[in-house]
Amino acid sequence: MVAAQAENPWWQKTTVYQIYPRSFLDTNGDGVGDLPGILSKLDYLCELGVETLWLTPFFDSPQRDFGYDIRSYGQVAPEHGTWADFDELLAAVHGRGMRLVLDMVLNHTSDQHPWFREALRRQDSQERDFYIFRPGRGKDGRLPPNNWRSMIGPRGWHRDPASGEWYFASFLPFQPDLNHRNPKAQQAMLAIIEGFLRKGVDGLRLDIFNALYKDAGFLNNPPSLRPLPSEDNADGFFQRNRYTINHPDSIAFARKLREFVDNIPGGPRFLVGEVFGPPALLRAYCGERGDGLNLVFLFKSLRTEFSASAFHDLIAEYEREFPSPLLPTWVLGNHDRARYIERVGDDPRRAKVLATLQLTARGVPFLYQGEEIGLTNLDLPISSALDPLAHTYRFVPPWLQRRLRRQGVLINRDECRTPMQWSTADNAGFSPPGTRPWLPVHPNYPWTNVAVQQADSQSLLSHYRSLLKLRRQLPSLHAGSLTLWHPTNLPHSVLGYRRQSGSESVDVLLNFAPRIVEVSLPEPRQKLYSTHQESLLLDGRRLRLRPLECVILTSPSQGVGP
Repeated sequence: MVAAQAENPWWQKTTVYQIYPRSFLDTNGDGVGDLPGILSKLDYLCELGVETLWLTPFFDSPQRDFGYDIRSYGQVAPEHGTWADFDELLAAVHGRGMRLVLDMVLNHTSDQHPWFREALRRQDSQERDFYIFRPGRGKDGRLPPNNWRSMIGPRGWHRDPASGEWYFASFLPFQPDLNHRNPKAQQAMLAIIEGFLRKGVDGLRLDIFNALYKDAGFLNNPPSLRPLPSEDNADGFFQRNRYTINHPDSIAFARKLREFVDNIPGGPRFLVGEVFGPPALLRAYCGERGDGLNLVFLFKSLRTEFSASAFHDLIAEYEREFPSPLLPTWVLGNHDRARYIERVGDDPRRAKVLATLQLTARGVPFLYQGEEIGLTNLDLPISSALDPLAHTYRFVPPWLQRRLRRQGVLINRDECRTPMQWSTADNAGFSPPGTRPWLPVHPNYPWTNVAVQQADSQSLLSHYRSLLKLRRQLPSLHAGSLTLWHPTNLPHSVLGYRRQSGSESVDVLLNFAPRIVEVSLPEPRQKLYSTHQESLLLDGRRLRLRPLECVILTSPSQGVGP
């Protein structure tokens, strides 16, 4: 096989596995996952075939938003472990040839952060300008400074009773936004980033990066007819977020941050931004010359209809908007979104189709823990929710919650954050027997768990392992170009594309239909991989695809393995 292109940096070829530490593995019996738990499962992750681990925040926090309300980056939350635990984990990750990426929340801090507490204590403090404080309007300033809403719908301004001024929070009220127009505040955050990278961290996932800058003149956002935002349109709650989301200064800061990170010894590093909007807009965060963020999350895949034509159009859009050397990202879920298997009717065959696309299309795949075993959402009442976001929407009736969840929208994020299911043991092997996990374990754990699926060659887990192995071995899959097969050359239920690297090429054919279809091949090919044990390659030029079958083909001259 042809060797991988040497000029491709590691992050262009990697596969990322998101770990939500609180729900991964509890080793000390307090019901909360911890850093030693991640360390104990590194061999599992290595054997799975993922190459980069992304950890959501494990820093000191009041845990009102479970880590995304950071009180101090200088300390590890006691329930997650210690810096010694982290150092051991980082060394072990690198010792296995893997990479480690941390979550960085540049947009806001906890309201318990020393900066914000000082900002409230003294109006003349330097920390006051670390945040966005403004006088109110109307009599005694009792009206907010303007009409800006938060990203989740309610008013984004919150009044400080002591001073009468208002501070802005893009997300929840206890997460005040930092003022990135203050050089001292921004420099303080950059110093934290530099400390992590010099420690050996390989990159950062940047939380709500497109909310960093707001309009300096505090102009009102225009009205909109849109009731809710979506993956490719951040406008919603009847407001166009012209002055609060995707501000040109946020896009410009992406290039500044990339230059800053690239100048820290030990690279290349990896920056991926959580952003929302149409792909054509989000590309700007990467820079037209690829000098901005390395990657941005593309979330349109979360709402794409399960059909060959819909995913053909999505791939075509990603290829058009993110041409080489830019790369799209492929995401099926995360800690804020409904688990994707429910959107395909809890059907592991359909899950295999989406997993095959995610791991063989051009781009960087991001897997959320548990996707590889088909972990599904747990129906939990809002009345008992731990998620603070759920309290904002407690008026939504249960039937509407379930309907929205099937569309990928979560009112209660607890439902996708339940503990990882390792075995048939008590608590699914997440916590020691007799422990009460911080969230309930899904009752399907006796048959949906790692141990059971490891013993089944046709399981979803085995499928992920096989695909990840192929992806690592074949340059065409991790570094090659992509050319879509024209739909007129395929049955309407089949999506096809070719990945090419030098003289090596593979064809990926996905049957989205629950029926047998036949495909005519333009040239002789042979099977490299299939979701079904027996091949239905009738001859070198005809292929019979069974219901929901995924096949990867190669030319006879290339053989069937690297």
